[in-house]
Amino acid sequence: MKINELSTPNFLLNLDALENNIKNVQNLCNDNGKELWPMTKTHKSTKIAQIQMKYGAKGLLVGTVDEAEEFIKAGINSITFPYPVANPVDIKRIIHLAKEGRIILSFDNADSAKIWNDILSQADITLEYFILINSGLNRLGVLPGNCLELAKDLSDFKNLKLIGISTHPGHVYGITSSSEVPEISRQEVEAMSTAKNLLVKNGFNVEVVASGSTPTFFDVVDNDILDVLRPGNYVFYDNIQLSLDVCKEDDCSLTALGTIISRPSKNLFIVDVGSKCLGLDKGAHGSALITGFGKVKGHSELDIIGLSEEVGKIEIVGETDLKIGDKIEIIPNHSCSCLNMTSYVIGYRGDETVEVLDIDVRGNSKKPII
Repeated sequence: MKINELSTPNFLLNLDALENNIKNVQNLCNDNGKELWPMTKTHKSTKIAQIQMKYGAKGLLVGTVDEAEEFIKAGINSITFPYPVANPVDIKRIIHLAKEGRIILSFDNADSAKIWNDILSQADITLEYFILINSGLNRLGVLPGNCLELAKDLSDFKNLKLIGISTHPGHVYGITSSSEVPEISRQEVEAMSTAKNLLVKNGFNVEVVASGSTPTFFDVVDNDILDVLRPGNYVFYDNIQLSLDVCKEDDCSLTALGTIISRPSKNLFIVDVGSKCLGLDKGAHGSALITGFGKVKGHSELDIIGLSEEVGKIEIVGETDLKIGDKIEIIPNHSCSCLNMTSYVIGYRGDETVEVLDIDVRGNSKKPII
């Protein structure tokens, strides 16, 4: 089936672009002696995770316990949790997974670590962990100068083993110009250098320094202080990455396919793709570089100026040969949240559909047993 023969709206995945993105980032890690542990909240797909592992990823960074369970079930047995987990129910789920593979935890406070240690001691299990460092996002983590105090507090917990430090320089998504990316990368490296040196000087084990974001990846991949890199968005890229000059339009592998259904005025199209496909997202941290609600691929004369639930408003700002009934592809502002809107994507090569890929670990898709 041709792409143009699909019903709309639909979600498309350019498999050639996807594989090229995965290979390029993996090759950069290989060339610079880094381990790649991709963040999987971007795609929430066991199939895509398996492709990442096939090309050389050493493990996965997960956003939820559901993701970890599904990836372990799929045979991927090296998992890191980037946030503190403090719910005893989820802790017991993770401990069960530790019987099947390597599980690494993350902490920025002693309270959650104590909850873990109490349950781990009962199960007679020891798990590895990272200390989370705040490199500028001001969300999770301790400031580099405060990591020693936390390390001392956590050293009291005998069923937890420190293996290193980690960070996420997510504040890169709040910058106002692509020229500011190198400064965020510098802060990322400086924070981790400061924290590692402080801990090592005081006798703590720091085997691994881990960090990651797609925009800063290309600046820091050759830096000696980092051992593990954990970008996520690079598999798809999106309009935010385009605005940061991280990628080109052809690198954006995920798009929403829509049909122009109306032209209520000379300068306005209506498309059958709305907020229930694209979301209203301009980035988790409010990218100032994004002005619309996605980018129409190959059509710079079109701006997506508004979304209702099922339709979008597209302003025509230049000459266009498009008409009612034509199909367009829209690059989402934020591919991570966009993909969480669907349970599958249509994989294609050229203009031929090839396979349906399940998005099998998306938000709340795993039903609990009650």
